[in-house]
Amino acid sequence: MKGRWIKIAITAVVVVTVLVLAVPLFVNADSFRPTLESQLSSALGRKVTLGQLSFSLWSGSVVADTLSIADDPAFSATPFLQAQSLKIGVDVGALLFHHEVNVKKFVVESPEIHLISTQKGVWNYATLGHGGAAANQQQPAGAAPNVTVGVMEVDGGKVVVSSIPATAQPFVYDAVNINVQNVSFTQAMPFTMTANLPAGGSVALNGTAGPLNEQDATATPLNANLAVKQFDPVKAGVVPASAGVGMDADIDAQVTSDGKTATSTGKVVARRLVMAKGGTPAPNPVNLTYTVSDQLQTQTGEVKDLALVTGAVAVHATGTFAMTGPTVKLDLHVNASQLPIDAVEDLLPAAGVRLPTGSQLKGGTLTAQMAITGTPAALVITGPVDVDNTQLAGFDLGSKIQGLKALTGTSGGTGIQKLHADVRQTTAETQLTNIAAAVPAIGTATGEGTVSADGALNFQLSAKLSGSGATGALVDTATSALGGIAGGLLHTAANSAVPLTITGTTSNPVIRANVGAMVKGETGSLKKSAGGLLKGLFKP
Repeated sequence: MKGRWIKIAITAVVVVTVLVLAVPLFVNADSFRPTLESQLSSALGRKVTLGQLSFSLWSGSVVADTLSIADDPAFSATPFLQAQSLKIGVDVGALLFHHEVNVKKFVVESPEIHLISTQKGVWNYATLGHGGAAANQQQPAGAAPNVTVGVMEVDGGKVVVSSIPATAQPFVYDAVNINVQNVSFTQAMPFTMTANLPAGGSVALNGTAGPLNEQDATATPLNANLAVKQFDPVKAGVVPASAGVGMDADIDAQVTSDGKTATSTGKVVARRLVMAKGGTPAPNPVNLTYTVSDQLQTQTGEVKDLALVTGAVAVHATGTFAMTGPTVKLDLHVNASQLPIDAVEDLLPAAGVRLPTGSQLKGGTLTAQMAITGTPAALVITGPVDVDNTQLAGFDLGSKIQGLKALTGTSGGTGIQKLHADVRQTTAETQLTNIAAAVPAIGTATGEGTVSADGALNFQLSAKLSGSGATGALVDTATSALGGIAGGLLHTAANSAVPLTITGTTSNPVIRANVGAMVKGETGSLKKSAGGLLKGLFKP
């Protein structure tokens, strides 16, 4: 008996296997191709072309050997999407016995997707779904197509992002994988997406999207978490190398959109941060937090808060931005009030501020009110900067001034009581005007000058030496040059301003005092003084 049942079981398995193998001979899947193309074209509002179809009973799927979705003709004649194959999971019973195609799952393999934007920020995928309701004869006019798919997947895709007219090389994202559950035009859909960024790094996005906005797919509601790893904006082509900024960043953010306004709140951990052309990477990671909102229709937005955090200190910025084609135009305002210099010193080289070799700032505070305007490729930073009660340790200013005998009082470092300047920084150079410095051991100085992008200095200052050692050095220098009564009379001229020039580089500044120019300016008064003295001596 046992052997009989075994024989029956074996026979049943053989029969079922033969029937299963024979099913594809009786099911001509390719006959459903016009129906599938029509339904997909109707749903997407774009012409969809499928390659030859075959049916697999084992997987319960219809396989198209190619897939093509047309682009909006206003953007390109090249297909919006091309794929090597499309697997369509179907209800096998409905297909075999009722010749109905009930789609359960879409799997698009190795597609290449082209995303194109205009200078006004209009994207080629905005019209996806247009005409879907009107083309579906079973739906009332204006209603969303009654199309539901259990799962839609994209495996191993490539996304090419470009603009018209072209202003830069396209951005290419590869290894794109997307999974969307409960695909529908009428409800929110859970989804996940992962991809490799251009030139390294990765991005992951997960959340819900929908219902699909049939008039503008870009206005579809979204609620998602964003995670970006090892993002380099220069290598990725987002920021041109000429801008002089860079980082290797990880980003964690929450993104929400109601179809009109998108809001993002997140945190950025920036390694090797450079904030200005000519700057050097910050030695330690810097944290940035932000909250921004974006008006999708006007392509404008507000930076509600952008905080650069180092240690226990935060520098805040607020302002606006506007998209101008593929780039963004910024108008930000930075408020940094009495920041401890010790806490922000590591950021100074990243901002393009380089100190003389072997020196560093110790103690004191930094205050800045800066405006940042322009595009990332051509930023302009302007505003006043004040430094109070700090010391430039490791830099003996008194011994560096050529044209004067060595000044005393700065061998242990140069104490700076006050330093003010109005700054205007571009990618080409930094201009400093209305400079006012007070160095107690030496005196005060005013003037203006420039620092080039490679650190070359060109400053013209007027110094008033008030320290006893500085005054003595000035008089000794002038006396050696002039001698006699003229040298003695310089005691009264010592309060006059001494022209200073600063050249060289930020790492190795060359400071020169032009005592001769000061003496020349005082020659007239000296002659008058000497003449008066002679008249007094020989007065009858």
